[in-house]
Amino acid sequence: MTPAARVAAAIEVLDRVAAGTPAEQALTTWARGNRFAGAKDRAAIRDHVFDALRRRESLALLGGGQSGRALMIGALRSAGTDPALLFNGEGYAPPALTEAETAHRPPPIANWPRSSRLDYPAWLDAELTRSLGDGFEAAMESLRQRAPVFLRVNLAKATPAEAVAALAENQIAATPHPLAATALVATRNARAIRRSRAYGEGLVELQDAASQAVVEALGRPGGGGRALDYCAGGGGKSLALAALGWRVMAHDRDPRRMSDLSPRAARAGAEIPLVEPEALPAMPPFDLVLADAPCSGSGAWRRQADARWRLTPERLKELMALQDDILDVASGLVAPSGRFAYVTCSLLRAENEDRIAAFLARNPDWRLAFDRRFSPVQGGDGFYVAALEKRV
Repeated sequence: MTPAARVAAAIEVLDRVAAGTPAEQALTTWARGNRFAGAKDRAAIRDHVFDALRRRESLALLGGGQSGRALMIGALRSAGTDPALLFNGEGYAPPALTEAETAHRPPPIANWPRSSRLDYPAWLDAELTRSLGDGFEAAMESLRQRAPVFLRVNLAKATPAEAVAALAENQIAATPHPLAATALVATRNARAIRRSRAYGEGLVELQDAASQAVVEALGRPGGGGRALDYCAGGGGKSLALAALGWRVMAHDRDPRRMSDLSPRAARAGAEIPLVEPEALPAMPPFDLVLADAPCSGSGAWRRQADARWRLTPERLKELMALQDDILDVASGLVAPSGRFAYVTCSLLRAENEDRIAAFLARNPDWRLAFDRRFSPVQGGDGFYVAALEKRV
């Protein structure tokens, strides 16, 4: 495909996203209907789509609207490229620019609303400002960029140095990242990771560095402690806990979300039983219960680029109610001397500190052992972790 044809494909996908289709689904649908597109073409189209979604508001001002076509015009202008070079109607290129598109002049950046300049929903301005304080602009700017590709070294099978050497066999370069002792950041040939020996043999797993740091903050267990990953999903934190020596069981309200966990655990050499929701009440309490609660995902907006635009005030209220419910239910599964870890990939105090404060007000027999925020400015996603213990 030519560069212009890739832009035309990105426009088609972006219009599907604007109509309500999640970005990943829209990309998959496009690829199935256009099997002539090679891997490099699909990767380039994906990059166009996610770059446009990460910067939707600023590109809309540059391109004169929020259609897929306008966003790609804005993206080219942002990169210093004359859109007319690709919007020429030749072959599979987008139709030539209209007179209005050619004549469009965005307002000076100094006059842009802050939410447009930094690409976040305007209705979240007050909450993001309250949550991030002086780090607001730096955090928002980081979420406009592509996320690094991080790996977690499986210490049960390799040291970081051994993992780096194994990745190099497949021309993948990776270096340690300071957020976690197990974290590597891929610096070359990241798209080959899933085909590499290091990945296939379970020496490494794809996992954000801050997500690793959250698990690392909880420490290694004494005496082979029992842990429950209460909202396990794909199981990234289950695997990280197991690699630290915890005897892990995994649970999710929707067991279908754990469909990839068993093969991932087998590759890692870990045994992680899956627990059906109805079986939990009869089980002995756990030394650690980790609840990575459903949330706005605002700390991971680089990766889930369309999530920031799908979030609404009503959905945020629903999530906060669900988080309160998870806190109340999952904390009841902790042994008297155990620890409960509440985790989100959210930047919002409404989903983090406020939920913990509300839980402690309802449950005075619990105390906060520690909490910690991870900012996307540190390189990984934005995360929050609070460790809670029963008062003695």
